[in-house]
Amino acid sequence: MYSFGMIQVGLILLCNSISSCLQCSHLPLQQRKAIENSLQLLDKMGKRFPQQCLKEKTSFRFPEQVLTPTQKETVKVAIEEILQHIFCIFSKNLTPDSWDGTALEQFRNGLYQQIEQLETCVIKKQIHYHWSKEVKRLKLKKYFQKIKYFLEDKHHSLCSWEISRAETRRCLQLAEKVIRKL
Repeated sequence: MYSFGMIQVGLILLCNSISSCLQCSHLPLQQRKAIENSLQLLDKMGKRFPQQCLKEKTSFRFPEQVLTPTQKETVKVAIEEILQHIFCIFSKNLTPDSWDGTALEQFRNGLYQQIEQLETCVIKKQIHYHWSKEVKRLKLKKYFQKIKYFLEDKHHSLCSWEISRAETRRCLQLAEKVIRKL
């Protein structure tokens, strides 16, 4: 009786790992479609970029070297971290009331699902960061801190959010470009 139960547990674990592997083999395609959807939702979220915000525009200087496709797993980890930072910024309930709340919620949910997919397929504990990779992670963190501080310094004004939304669009476009190469 005990061995039959163990066989059932083993079969369940085997089926789960097979379905996880199949899901992960299609990860670049899934991520590309999810990012395209996120970009559409970013557009739907707000209106056109307000002209009065042009004078406040800031260069955050995205560290593009973090997405240099040297190793697929490293790039996937970088994309996961990018999505997590974006999720954290947009999860604060400080976004403009003029934005489409439904699109914003769908954007957040989409980011969360993308992060979950990446976490399932990329086992961070098995990736040993070399010093240079850790520097890349720190550069990403610094970049997103600049956006966060910009929003705080501008008291989460409409212009600061619009500039952050435009910068987020740029990040996602860079990530999508790299995913296409994987």
